[in-house]
Amino acid sequence: MSGPTDLVLRTSPSLAPLLARGALLSPAKRPSPDAAFPRTRLVLPGLRVDLARLAAYERVCGFPTGDDALPVTYPHVLGFPLAMRLMSARAFPLPLLGLVHTSIEVARHGPMPATGRYGLLVHVEALSPHRRGTEATVVTEVRDDGGEPVWESRSTYLARHPVRRVSGPAREEEPEPLPAVAEWRLAGDVGRRYGAASGDRNPIHLHPLTARLFGFPRAIAHGMWTVARCLAAHGTPDRCSVRARFRAPVLLPGTVTYAAKGGRFALRGARERLHLSGDVYPA
Repeated sequence: MSGPTDLVLRTSPSLAPLLARGALLSPAKRPSPDAAFPRTRLVLPGLRVDLARLAAYERVCGFPTGDDALPVTYPHVLGFPLAMRLMSARAFPLPLLGLVHTSIEVARHGPMPATGRYGLLVHVEALSPHRRGTEATVVTEVRDDGGEPVWESRSTYLARHPVRRVSGPAREEEPEPLPAVAEWRLAGDVGRRYGAASGDRNPIHLHPLTARLFGFPRAIAHGMWTVARCLAAHGTPDRCSVRARFRAPVLLPGTVTYAAKGGRFALRGARERLHLSGDVYPA
């Protein structure tokens, strides 16, 4: 099978109309791991980081501000509008409404100055069966001004639907609990603050009333905020690999426990409910 076909963009897409388009098209989608999906790779060259938005992101996630270095999770924010353009398209077979970000793997190959120029490349790599439906893998790559890869990620997004038989990977065993490091009390506006900094204004994160429309008793924190907050506390070397699995939503407001040991980290809630597990290691 041939690789993706590049489509070069002039500017980063606006998220609001993509969310609206994806919501309107969702009822007509028929998810299946065997479905066709877009083979286009979106390319955005010459990108410069908005330093004011970066500072807001650093504040809400707990990263130090003022350093000329991008947090390890920030390239996901830069690439997310391109990913949303692909996932909200008519040709993408999974419905955007109800799509759940289940995991992310990141490889950072060196320092990334906040004042640098970068190129973004985003494509859908594959669809695969899951015991609860179908997962899509979305690849984001960041290249420096010389065209060298400096950051890569693979995110999986799950569309739940009935399956005829148990498929995909077997249920994972719960990882061994890590020692508690800190307790964090999360304000009810964390979702709104992160949404303003990242551009991801999904209604499930913004207000209890809009979250209830999707079956949540209160607003929930963005999964990428939880992993960013943990990595801000843990610290990451310039060259590193990160893996994280989003296991259960974090209700806002709420209290969570950050736990870590060696390269592993986790976020737990009441009655030791596991919300997030992951690891970070030098590359």
